[in-house]
This record gives sequence, structure tokens and C-alpha cells, in this order.
Amino acid sequence: QVQLVESGGGLVQPGGSLRLSCAASGFTFSVYAMAWYRQAPGKEREYVASITGSGSGANYGDSVRGRFTISRENAKNTLYLQMTKLRPEDTAVYYCTRPNDYWGQGTQVTVSS
Repeated sequence: QVQLVESGGGLVQPGGSLRLSCAASGFTFSVYAMAWYRQAPGKEREYVASITGSGSGANYGDSVRGRFTISRENAKNTLYLQMTKLRPEDTAVYYCTRPNDYWGQGTQVTVSS
């Protein structure tokens, strides 16, 4: 069965960096585009970034463009999100998704001094 397991979240100070990982299993990872979304308390789920199956193309939400980088390592069935210049407003649960069907359980990112 399809599984998406996020890791790498935690507490970080403003201006800091974190790298999230998403381990995928149960499907041919390299065939599918993948994406990251996030949800802050009391807010709707927000698109963060997406990447093509080959990794050759990526798109970003306006709020993270220039600070976050999505990437993937198909040989390891793993999706990444490198987050830099973190702000308190980046605080949210971050979800890995195979768009339109499967979601991970999420990993908490808290940006606070």
C-alpha cells in the first residue's frame, strides 16, 4: 500500500533552516509528481511546492519562493524540502502528498525564538 512518512520537523529560531524528508513506498515513486503542503492552526491547508517525477521542474507558492527548495532522490524514494530564512509565519504542520490521492501524517515545524 502507498505510504508517505515525513520527518525532520522541529523547533527552529527565526532565520534558521530545516530540511524535511518524505519517505515514499508502495508505488513507483519516479513516475509521480510530488508536493508539499502546510497547515497552520486555524488556517486552510496551503500549497508550498511541487516537483515533477524526474525532478526537472519545480513550482513554489508565493510565500516560500526564494527561501524553500523542493527536491527528490528517486533512487531512495525520498522527497525533500529545504527551508531557509524561516519566519514565525512558516509555523505549521507540513504534509507530503502524491497530489490528488495520498497524504502523509505530517511533521510539525515551529519557528520561534
